[in-house]
Amino acid sequence: MMFKYEMREVFKHNFENLHMRFYQLERLIQDQIPDIYYHFMDLGIEAHMYASQWFLTLFTAKFPLYMVFHIIDVFLAEGINVIFNVALALLKTSRRELLAIDFEGVLKFFRVSLPRKYRHEEEALELMNQAMSIKITNKKLKKYEKEYFALKEAEAMQADPVERLTRENQRLLEANMRLEQENDSLAHELVTSKVKLRRDLDEAEDRAENTGKAHTLLSHQHNHLVRESERMSNDLEQLRDLLEADRSKFANEIERNRTIIAEYKQITGQLSERLEKQQTAAKQEISALKLQLDRLNLENGTNGTTDQDGCDITTPPVDASEMEKLNAQIRELELELAQTKLALVESECRTQDLTHQLNALLEQQSTNKSTWLHKTLNTIRDAAVSSKSTLSSNMASSSNNSINSGK
Repeated sequence: MMFKYEMREVFKHNFENLHMRFYQLERLIQDQIPDIYYHFMDLGIEAHMYASQWFLTLFTAKFPLYMVFHIIDVFLAEGINVIFNVALALLKTSRRELLAIDFEGVLKFFRVSLPRKYRHEEEALELMNQAMSIKITNKKLKKYEKEYFALKEAEAMQADPVERLTRENQRLLEANMRLEQENDSLAHELVTSKVKLRRDLDEAEDRAENTGKAHTLLSHQHNHLVRESERMSNDLEQLRDLLEADRSKFANEIERNRTIIAEYKQITGQLSERLEKQQTAAKQEISALKLQLDRLNLENGTNGTTDQDGCDITTPPVDASEMEKLNAQIRELELELAQTKLALVESECRTQDLTHQLNALLEQQSTNKSTWLHKTLNTIRDAAVSSKSTLSSNMASSSNNSINSGK
């Protein structure tokens, strides 16, 4: 506001610009309100007696705030010349009161009565409307400005040359001192600004360098992540293919294991049937042999005996070597029977183990499809093959023993 709206000029050079504004206001009053102008001339009232606060404080010293707000809004939009519009509007609205009072009454009116007239916002709005309707051109203000400085020059020419030169010298000295102060202030601001700019530039360069490093690092990380993502995508595709192949393979293995278990169960059933038959035959043979032994022991050399019907049964003589052979054959049959039972029990245990492993494998297949399942299946398969081989060998041995015993 001080620079853009020329308010700073009002306070410079012993308020010379302010006095020029007073002269312009008096000339405007003379043009638009001549009766007020001549009345003030008769009373000896000058513009600086009532209008100084208007120019210096923008009407904020005495008038209500809502009125001041309107004035400042127009001031910011139109510039400093709006002060002349408001001043002329105030004088026009108070024309009757001012023409009816004397010197002291006029000063008191401007100090007390005039601000009280605008205690309501409607009156302030009406005043602003009237002020904006007053036409004041920049051309006319420039004309009054030239008149003021012409009058000042004429007064200076009419004054004593020594006094005029002294006053001019004093003014120049003051101006020189002011310029030196401004120069020192500007030099200090310039040095301070340079230092600040240098510091800001260094900070900006450091930030730019750090940003460049961070950008380079982020670029490397981005490229690494892109490569890693591509690699992981390829690995994922390969893993999917591998899992699909393993899944198919596991399904085939499971189906094959189920077939093997079914075959084992069938073979176990057959072995059980054969074992029962062999046990029955062995029991019958043992019973017959025991009966024969009992007869031999009872008769002790007798060649015949009588059956239940009283018929004579002729028994061939049996020597001691034949008796030993019979006892040995009995022991062999008992041993073979025990081995067959043991092989049957082992086969059933292995069948149960394979069943448990297959169930566990089925449960794990839905949650875990990693490569170790393949190893587990291979282990189960090897165990199944070994069990099958053992069982087959046991079956073959049992069959041979049975055939030999039958012979």
